[in-house]
Amino acid sequence: MKVMRVNGVALHYADKGPADGPVIVFANSLGTDFRLWDDVIRRLAGEFRIVRYDKRGHGLSGFPPGPCSVVDLAADAAALMDELGIANSLFVGISIGGMIAQRLALTRPDLVAAAVLSNTGAKIGSAEMWDQRIAAVRERGVDAISDAVIERWFSQDYRSRNALQVRAWREMLGRTPAEGYAACCEALKRADLTGEVAGLKRPVLFIAGSEDGSTPPALVKGTADRIHGSRFRLFEGAGHLPCVEQPERYSETIMEFGRETGVL
Repeated sequence: MKVMRVNGVALHYADKGPADGPVIVFANSLGTDFRLWDDVIRRLAGEFRIVRYDKRGHGLSGFPPGPCSVVDLAADAAALMDELGIANSLFVGISIGGMIAQRLALTRPDLVAAAVLSNTGAKIGSAEMWDQRIAAVRERGVDAISDAVIERWFSQDYRSRNALQVRAWREMLGRTPAEGYAACCEALKRADLTGEVAGLKRPVLFIAGSEDGSTPPALVKGTADRIHGSRFRLFEGAGHLPCVEQPERYSETIMEFGRETGVL
């Protein structure tokens, strides 16, 4: 187990692969830990240095009291990468991880040579929606919202064919600390990069799932259209976590994009 204290937070992370290899950094979604990427990483292992971490309030990472913002979450990622001596990475972020990636690419382009922005947008959801979720979590815990979240995470077909796996993902979600989850919801509620993403100068690839109930394809494509030269891929039949539902295609897409941009 590897833990590093950055910005007053103990971040749990993994750093595997050749130290001098091209670097891929993974940032996971709300309510998941870095095991989210297991099936993708198995297909990429060996050639690349792969770093993934649990953002504050999730997995085995700590969470300081008080609110946090996407700016704070991006600063955590930047501090971790600085300490690990990482620059010019391919940064892959999904959902809130994709917002972290956008902020990082805007403010620390030395760390991000290219970015995969998966199932995310410049702004996600409404203040009213986030307020309702925050209230429910703080009153009854994350487990109280788990069934509804799982329906948005995975397509109906995946849920019907993979009941055992879906149950495990629900357990991961339900074990997320309520205050850590709520604080990241607060960060998403306040985050709006709509006026800034056009200034993103690094190559970016957007990924959307046709059955995504959290960040529908139109939202993802709307952000992609704001960035000159961005790429867009729609994963038919996938929900909010195509890295879980279609890991082979997901890893191939990352590889193809990395090769095209010269980052990998």
